[in-house]
Amino acid sequence: MSGVEKRDLVFFLGGHDLEMATVRELLERHAPGRFHDRGLRWGAKTSAYRAEIEACLERGQTPVVIELEDDLGLDRDRVIKVDHHGEEAGAAAATALEQVFALLGLAQGQWNRWLELVAANDRAYLRGLGEIGASAEEVRRVREADRAAQGITAREEEQAAAAAGNLEVRCGGRLQVARLPHSRTAALVDRLQPELGGPGFENLVVLSPEEVNVFGAGEVIQALTAAFPSGWYGGALPAYGYWGHAGAGDEVVRFLERYLGNLALRANFLTP
Repeated sequence: MSGVEKRDLVFFLGGHDLEMATVRELLERHAPGRFHDRGLRWGAKTSAYRAEIEACLERGQTPVVIELEDDLGLDRDRVIKVDHHGEEAGAAAATALEQVFALLGLAQGQWNRWLELVAANDRAYLRGLGEIGASAEEVRRVREADRAAQGITAREEEQAAAAAGNLEVRCGGRLQVARLPHSRTAALVDRLQPELGGPGFENLVVLSPEEVNVFGAGEVIQALTAAFPSGWYGGALPAYGYWGHAGAGDEVVRFLERYLGNLALRANFLTP
């Protein structure tokens, strides 16, 4: 959107994680009084700020909705959407943090190591941190801060540890299935990462009471996106990413067993 003055931007924050907490810190320093934050969880929608957005538009200001699903049918000519999920995801796409930094008109010299770490973590998780040469201490610090920003409790961490110890191995090790009594998947996925002392995995399905999440190869994420509409996805696509859906459950596991089995058959057929 061209011709918009920075002083007319009003920011609306989506679900909390480390990136959103860092966005808030930027706004507290560089746009005090021009943002709204209800401390929402992932999956937040613009309707959480209906009254504030309407008032903003009436004043002739420009709402900036950050990682908020638009369920209000907002006029895209009057609103700036900041996101790095779905169609806006990808290794080459700017993260929400980088987009907000640019909208604030901050100088490149104000982009520091912590901001670089947070953006890399959001774009590509541990792979992203590795690409910028993050030390073991930086990786630990970022992941602990991210789980804290998401509000993961000690009890949820304990349940994730139990789930990590009871993984179901399928497809000759190409697929692992975890059953988690909550949807705070970071508590589990972090524990499985080799960089954090875990065993690693190729493709992981996390079954929770109200949703299913998958972490793995880009082709797996693309296949799930095509097979199960209305989900969410992101990450360092097309190489690697994550996908989630409310309500699909064990059907996703069966789909992936067929899909990975077919990949193995094709690979064997093509091997001379």
